[in-house]
Amino acid sequence: MTSGRTYLTTDGLRELEGELEQLRSVRRHEAAARIQEAKEVGELDNAEYGEAKNEQAFVEGRIQELEAMIHDAVIIPDHRRRRGARSAVVEVGSIVKVQAVASKRSDTYTIVGSAEAAPDEGRISNESPLGSALLGKKAGDVVEFTVPAGNQKIKVVSVR
Repeated sequence: MTSGRTYLTTDGLRELEGELEQLRSVRRHEAAARIQEAKEVGELDNAEYGEAKNEQAFVEGRIQELEAMIHDAVIIPDHRRRRGARSAVVEVGSIVKVQAVASKRSDTYTIVGSAEAAPDEGRISNESPLGSALLGKKAGDVVEFTVPAGNQKIKVVSVR
């Protein structure tokens, strides 16, 4: 993960804080207990000891990652609460309805930070090809972006 800003919704921040608390209060202690149990078996080169040390390293690494993300969090506005309200341009947090230029099919996406991206749920990262191409655009703009399958064109129908 790159250093710098972590764009999060309020819900996303709460989820990360909950995961951090779980890691600190439960998983960290479980890993320490597994290490102690493996030490009591005897040799420190046994498989259980190695697995327990790996688990501990993972937990500590994830704790550090979450602490950095939370520290660098930039809370993005919740545009779902602004029913009917239109925004001039697409920004992180915007809900954007787009239509493929080559067809009549339309999709709606919420632009979120990479930590909360879930394309199957309509949440795309501001760092993704489509998300970054949409930033700064407004309703009526045609956006061209590149994906592994080639160039795509979509029209911004609305921004909220």
